[in-house]
Amino acid sequence: MDSVGQNPELAWVDTATAQSVPLLLKTLKDEGYYPEQVRWIIVTHAHLDHAGGAGVLASYCKNAQVLAHPRAARHLIDPSRLEMSARKVYGDESFEALYGKRLEGIPPARVVPMEEGSEVELGRSRLQFFHTRGHANHHFCVLDSSLSTVYTGDAFGLRYPSLQGQGLFVLPSTSPTDFDGVEALKTIDRILALSVKSYYPTHFGQVGEVQEAAEQLRVHLEFSIRLLEEATHSFSTPELESRIHQGLVRYYRDHLEARGQFFDSHQWRQLDLDLQLNAAGLAHCARKTRSADNP
Repeated sequence: MDSVGQNPELAWVDTATAQSVPLLLKTLKDEGYYPEQVRWIIVTHAHLDHAGGAGVLASYCKNAQVLAHPRAARHLIDPSRLEMSARKVYGDESFEALYGKRLEGIPPARVVPMEEGSEVELGRSRLQFFHTRGHANHHFCVLDSSLSTVYTGDAFGLRYPSLQGQGLFVLPSTSPTDFDGVEALKTIDRILALSVKSYYPTHFGQVGEVQEAAEQLRVHLEFSIRLLEEATHSFSTPELESRIHQGLVRYYRDHLEARGQFFDSHQWRQLDLDLQLNAAGLAHCARKTRSADNP
């Protein structure tokens, strides 16, 4: 949020799912603001945990424009392909429990593709957009120089508050379908080079230890790249995803133990949900490489 005079301007960065929109609207009300004051709805990328509620939120925030990566914009206007793919993965019942009856499209006139280096105003601030591959090809991050912070979506890892009790712990997201380890490492370096005082991963909240987070993410990404290489050339197709998952579990158990961090069963189950997604993304990459090598 920023303001000019008595007319505050608001922006949302990522929307979560349609199920989250009532909470977002309640937050506005509790803070004394109105949906009509929202100028921008910013979608870092089109994965449904970040963008699934964009259409519903836009229907309430009638003055807002929706800012998205050029590759993501068309899916916000017409989310039918996203919905079809998600229904195949989850099944209709689980999809609707997670994301609602259907994904809502956004009128084309309200969706603005943001090119590399594009800027918009928010009150007295300027928000700058830069494309960040690695997690997804249609991902961007948003720099707010006035606050010395950057909103990173999934490009600078995940930070779960419940897993921070024994020191900062962040991990990268290698979930399907566009993970690229080399580009992910470049993105870490690019965000670090901004020299901001903090960053905001969508999952979850402000992080002040930017350098420490970058160092952790580099180590974890380098391991993921090595594991992907091994999986591509050595793991049989039927066991591809399960063996990658096993490798991730062993790695993070050893990593946490070496740091003197020990998770209870509840914390480990939470972490393992992401390890399963990360394994699925690495397995998808391995299959793509195999298909390209054996057309």
